[in-house]
Amino acid sequence: MSPTADAAKVAAPSAPQDGRWRRSVRLQELGPLLGLVAIVLVIGVTHSRFFSDTVIMSNVRTASVVAIIAFGIVFLLAMTEIDLSVGGIYGVCFYLAAKLMGDSSVDPYLAAVIALAAGVAMGAFNGVAANAFRVPVIIVTLGTFSLYRGLVSVISGGEATPTLPVDSSFFTTFGGDWLGIPVIGWFAVVIGAVLTFVMQKTRFGVMVRAVGSNREAARFSGIPSGRVRLYALMLTGLLAALSGVLSLAYFEAGDPSIGRGLELNVIAAAIIGGTSLSGGTGSVPGALIGALIVAAITSGLVFFKVDPLWGDVVTGIVILVAVGIAGLLRRQAART
Repeated sequence: MSPTADAAKVAAPSAPQDGRWRRSVRLQELGPLLGLVAIVLVIGVTHSRFFSDTVIMSNVRTASVVAIIAFGIVFLLAMTEIDLSVGGIYGVCFYLAAKLMGDSSVDPYLAAVIALAAGVAMGAFNGVAANAFRVPVIIVTLGTFSLYRGLVSVISGGEATPTLPVDSSFFTTFGGDWLGIPVIGWFAVVIGAVLTFVMQKTRFGVMVRAVGSNREAARFSGIPSGRVRLYALMLTGLLAALSGVLSLAYFEAGDPSIGRGLELNVIAAAIIGGTSLSGGTGSVPGALIGALIVAAITSGLVFFKVDPLWGDVVTGIVILVAVGIAGLLRRQAART
C-alpha cells in the first residue's frame, strides 16, 4: 500500500464515527432545507408571482452560478480555509473566454477549455503562494482578490464584452434549457452529486476532513496537508471558471463589474448550507440549498420592494444566524 493510502487509512474515521459524521451532515442539511421551504412559502404566499415559471427558473439559474463555486468552498471550509478570490477568477475566466471568442475568433469550445485551464492555474497560484509563504489561504487570496479583479479590468479594458458568435452551438446548448431546467442547473446537480461522493467516499475527501479536524495530527499521520490544500484550491478555481463560462453562454455579453461581490454569496451559501467554519466536515448538498436560499432572499427583496442596497445587509444577517445556529447545534451535540 502506498504511503498516501496508509495516511488516509490512519486518518479515516472508524465505522461508528463515520456513521455519526454522515448523520451529522444530514442534520446540517435538514435545517437549511426547512429554512428554504419557510422562505419560499413566506414570499410565495404574499406574492404569488414568485411561483411563476420565469421567476423560478431565474432563481435556479442564479443559485446554480453560486452553488457550483460554493462546492469548492465547502472543501476549503472543511480544511478551515477560505478563498476570497473566487469572484475574481469567475470574472477573469468569463472575460477571457469572451475575448477569445469575439476579438480572436477562437472556437467557442476551445475558448471555454482555455478559460477552464486559466481557472485551475489561478487556483494553483493561490495554493503555491499559501504553501510557499506558509500562511492561511485567506491571507493570500486577500491579495489575489484585488489581483484577479484587476485582470478583469485589463482584459475588458473597461468595456462590455465584444460581439460573440451567439449562433454557435456552444451558446444554444450551454446557455439554454433542457427539460425545462436551465442547463447550468443540471451542471450544479451533477457536479454536486460527484463532489458529494468525493467528500464522503474517496481518500481525498478523507484527507480534507482529517486536515480540518486536526492539522497537526494529520501531518503526523503522513497526510500531505500542503498538497491537499493545493488540490482543493485548484478544484475551486476550476469550478469558478466553469461557472463563469456557463454564465457567458447564457448572458452572451457582460459588463466589467461581473462577479463583484460573488465571493460573499458563495461563502454565504456554503456556511448557510451547514458547512462549519471550525473545519472537519462539509456538506456539498447543503451548499446547493444555501445557494437557493441566497437566491430566494435576493428575489424576495425585489418582491417586497426593499432597496437593493440592503441586499448585503440581509445576507450578512442570514450568515450570522446560520453561524449561530450551527454553534448551538455543535454544543448540543457535544453535550449529548
